[in-house]
Amino acid sequence: MLFSSIEFLLFFFPIVLSVYFLLPAKARNYWLLLSSLFFYAWGEPVFVLIMIFSIGFNYLLALRIEELRDARYAKKIVLIADVAVNLGILFVFKYLNFVTRTLHELIPATQSMFPQTEIALPIGISFFTFQALSYVIDVYRGTPAQKNVGYIGLYISLFPQLIAGPIVRYTTVMHQITDRRVTFPSFSDGLIRFLTGFNKKVLLANMLANVADLAFTAKENSVLMAWLGGICYALQLFYDFSGYSDMAIGLGRMFGFTFLENFDYPYISKTMTEFWRRWHISLGSWFRDYVYFPLGGSRVKRKSRLVFNLFVVWLLTGIWHGANWTFILWGLLHGLAVTVEKLTGIPQKMEKWHPALRICYRVWILLLVLIAWVLFRADTVANAFMYLKTMFGLSGSPLIDDAFRFNFREYIVYLIFAVLCAMPVFKKILNRISRVNARLGEAALSAGDLIQLVLFVFSFSFLVMNAHNPFIYFNF
Repeated sequence: MLFSSIEFLLFFFPIVLSVYFLLPAKARNYWLLLSSLFFYAWGEPVFVLIMIFSIGFNYLLALRIEELRDARYAKKIVLIADVAVNLGILFVFKYLNFVTRTLHELIPATQSMFPQTEIALPIGISFFTFQALSYVIDVYRGTPAQKNVGYIGLYISLFPQLIAGPIVRYTTVMHQITDRRVTFPSFSDGLIRFLTGFNKKVLLANMLANVADLAFTAKENSVLMAWLGGICYALQLFYDFSGYSDMAIGLGRMFGFTFLENFDYPYISKTMTEFWRRWHISLGSWFRDYVYFPLGGSRVKRKSRLVFNLFVVWLLTGIWHGANWTFILWGLLHGLAVTVEKLTGIPQKMEKWHPALRICYRVWILLLVLIAWVLFRADTVANAFMYLKTMFGLSGSPLIDDAFRFNFREYIVYLIFAVLCAMPVFKKILNRISRVNARLGEAALSAGDLIQLVLFVFSFSFLVMNAHNPFIYFNF
């Protein structure tokens, strides 16, 4: 079920919310758990069994680890077993098709030995698997295990962030599961946050997707059309995913949960290292805390070890996003840029650079991110390189064509607003107004909320006309 669907907006969410507040406090968690399982089972009911297994399995092993708290090696064996089973399930459903296909391409003789698998991918399996893993690892590190299996089920399956994040840590919400309150200000803030995310998705991401899809599926593009498609895709992906995160955070707040932020204006980043502190924050921090730091992080004696640690993290980041060589190369390209910055100390040295040089480096980072997004979007590595050749005028394509003229004219307004909203322009204006006059600042903030409500009406009308608008990160 999609947040941006009529079924969710007119039926599921109003019913769940209404019943939630009618129930006594002790029953609300169980109602949310049942609602979340129903939400996940809406599209493919059989996959909810994987979710239920994940809840039960990780609940039991976390309890066992706590029982073995003083038995160092025994509890480590249990942890290894938990990690192996969770990653094994993820491998079968998400990567086995890719592995068998790659094996057949590299060694054709294996086709008779290992038939090509065609296993369907459960939506959001990467997200809820990582949440379950972080819970068990945190228990191994000393966090008290949750004795109520229903509460662990709620943590893993909570529908606002279930299928496209943000990845929520158990330590972030463990007290909120048992003790939380919803006030009118927090509920209204959550509602506005949900509307903001909804408008991002429908009015910006979906509109920009029209141009991006046209460019990436065309047999031939002009140079400018290729650039327009690449830029639109970069912005589409940002508004699609950050829009979902906004909706998830807003929904959580309406039920009394506070989730951490997942995006912080990533396209204003000065370096690639900063970009990954601002983009998909929950995933970056997950790999930092559960992979990078345990490997030794940057506090290692040899630079070769630092390079290895970064390589592992970025290889896994690419693999996490999808079973395709394009995602692996995308992750390694980002990893290479971050590694160069780590080894040279560019983020620390930039303040001493000439302003013109800082601007040039900033443009270079945006260009590198855009090139990486082409890899991310393309179906194959060959298609990605062909698209990049067109962008840089190396494919013999014309500079401009009718497709560019038409799409630029039709979507320029959406593109301008997308660029402006990707920067903290309006946020800075509101802050400046508030500093000058607090009452005027409150009025401006209220006007902004009203604008989001009006935009939601337009967004909903767009939704009625075009109901199919899946979120990109459902695939991951």
